[in-house]
Amino acid sequence: MTASQNSHRLDFNTPALQRKRRLRAFKDRLTRWYVSIGGLAVLGTITLIFFYLAHVVLPIFQGAELKARAPMQPAWLASEEQPLLLAIEEQNQVAMRLDRLGHLQFFATKDGTALQRLQLPIPEGASIVSVAEDQPGSHRALVGLSDGTALAFQVSYKVTYPDNHKTITPELAYPLGETPVQLDPRGRPLEHVALSLDGSSLFVGGATGSELHALSLEKQSNLLTGEGTLEQTRLELPQIAEPIHALLVDPRQQWLYVINGSATADVFDLRRKRLNGRYSLLDGDARVTAASPLLGGISLMIGDSTGGIRQWFMVRDKHGKSVLTPIRDFRLGDAPITQILPEERRKGFLALDEKGALGIFHSTAHRTLLTQPVLDGAGIGALSPRANRLLLERDGQLLPLVIRNPHPEISWSALWGKVWYESYDEPRYIWQSTSANGDFEPKLSLSPLTFGTLKAAFYAMLMATPLAIAAAIYTAYFMAPRMRRKVKPVIELMEALPTVILGFFAGLFLAPYVEGHLPGIFSLLLLMPVGILLAAYLWSRLPESVRLRVPDGWEAALLIPAILLVGAFALSMSGHLENAFFGGDMRIWLHDHGVPFDQRNALVVGLAMGFAVIPNIFSIAEDAVFSVPRSLTFGSLALGATPWQTLTRVVLLTASPGIFSALMIGMGRAVGETMIVLMATGNTPIMDINIFEGLRTLAANVAVEMPESEVGSSHYRVLFLAALVLLSFTFVMNTLAELIRTRLRKKYASL
Repeated sequence: MTASQNSHRLDFNTPALQRKRRLRAFKDRLTRWYVSIGGLAVLGTITLIFFYLAHVVLPIFQGAELKARAPMQPAWLASEEQPLLLAIEEQNQVAMRLDRLGHLQFFATKDGTALQRLQLPIPEGASIVSVAEDQPGSHRALVGLSDGTALAFQVSYKVTYPDNHKTITPELAYPLGETPVQLDPRGRPLEHVALSLDGSSLFVGGATGSELHALSLEKQSNLLTGEGTLEQTRLELPQIAEPIHALLVDPRQQWLYVINGSATADVFDLRRKRLNGRYSLLDGDARVTAASPLLGGISLMIGDSTGGIRQWFMVRDKHGKSVLTPIRDFRLGDAPITQILPEERRKGFLALDEKGALGIFHSTAHRTLLTQPVLDGAGIGALSPRANRLLLERDGQLLPLVIRNPHPEISWSALWGKVWYESYDEPRYIWQSTSANGDFEPKLSLSPLTFGTLKAAFYAMLMATPLAIAAAIYTAYFMAPRMRRKVKPVIELMEALPTVILGFFAGLFLAPYVEGHLPGIFSLLLLMPVGILLAAYLWSRLPESVRLRVPDGWEAALLIPAILLVGAFALSMSGHLENAFFGGDMRIWLHDHGVPFDQRNALVVGLAMGFAVIPNIFSIAEDAVFSVPRSLTFGSLALGATPWQTLTRVVLLTASPGIFSALMIGMGRAVGETMIVLMATGNTPIMDINIFEGLRTLAANVAVEMPESEVGSSHYRVLFLAALVLLSFTFVMNTLAELIRTRLRKKYASL
């Protein structure tokens, strides 16, 4: 080789080229690390979100905890009579003890120090035979005396701050006055009593042996003097033949439950003053040993001699008659139940048995949170209003216990199964988290929310899938390139429309319009495919000279007037169809035929959310079809296949992984949609596939109720559980979609 040729040889190892290669290698490494770190960060973020949700949710499934403090044996307790009643005030600082002589001893719960001693105005020579409390949280009680009279009293606690020191002072009030009311005209001891105050109406009941006594007292106020008087009315109730074990009356003073030790209950209708029915409470040879109402007075908890506890409440049967019905069973042990302590703010209760075992339960959740021995035998207990303190007394000794039980109302059965709620005629799936009533029974079933989520996604996909997939196939395979460049960006631009605008439009315009044009809407859904096929058939019948004037791939533009004509025709016929087939009003016709109709329903959601999902499915599916190599298409056509055969047997099979991914992404968008379902469904958490009824989704429920939920409450954590369910559902769906997509890609990769 000559020197001149060597001088013109390119030198690839110059310093400039070396620097360029090093810079390019650095950029490659930087990009690789950037992409890797970014991907791992996304995965890590999703994992952290999952664990954070799980961290917030897990406490609701934990049981109760019980911690015993040092027993107390104050000196004043040694000289007292046996207790009939114990109670604790709101702040857990002062407790009250009532004995048979009517002494009310108030003492400090911390160390048992005596604070104040009050005396009930009991007549000389009389003593307390029985005592009954009004509904949980009322702090009212009625004592039955040995002379056949009864005295009602109410304890309240006044909080003052003399010298910046908090002082709690007990105060007594007498709803019936300080003079006892004569219940038994013959002056016999009242073995059992019952009390219920409802506004200005007061019911007082008592029992002597098997004989019932009942008074209805109405408080009357003088408008001029302001003085109040009590008008007494003695209720004549049918007598029973067996000795009475307990009396209970509901807070509305409609039902009087008379329970005897042989495990039967006579239920009296106080408004009609007649016997409603006699019911057997227990099975076998078991006896009733304890009875108490739950918060609200609707449910009765009956404890028996075998250690079981059964919940009962009145239910209307198929004939409309109220019947006392067994709902749930709980078990503490094998010893007789001696006392049932209902909570004052929840549908939970505690139970004590003869062996000194304690059980903590919740009725709605059907949950046993704790069973633990706390005493050496039977004792008497008091539960604080906040259900976080328990005070027990046995053999002159006081035992304070601290209870931690923050989320008793949550269980898997309450979240996902049918629950028999109070005042309902059968078990149901219900979501109703709040109420203005203090004795409300929370209904936290996630089943109707999950069902509503799937229902909304189903109807949205039912509308969006055929339209989006068909449009994607036609646009990518048949449409002229110039027309495709205009159509595809317009459809993708639909995705930029805020969903809150779509929800606003659907709720305020589309829902009323659909309600007023139901026959037209369904005619439109049925006639539109027929009209398109008919237009295509007529086009194929035209002379070839006419059809050749339209450039290849632009035929779809001719469908626009056909679609507009079919739509106008279907909607214009709505009124005529309604008059001809539905008596002038399709909504009333549906109602008369047992099909409920709500203005904001699943049909409206399907139309609005389907419109929102179409761009996602269309864009991905269109790219998948368009990306099929042209060599496959030309090869199929060259072998004699028609364009339709090529589409169905080559193109769609090759593009199937992408089309499937488009459907899964659209499904995920529909499942997670919030604003459209929030504004266009009525937010009714019901489980009904009916397209004319509303729904509530998990996402919409979280958006609505999270701002008003108390941080750390059961409601708050269940909302996080709803978010966790939604995230898990999306994760599972996407994982399955990726697995199926991978298998489809491998299967058709050889095409």
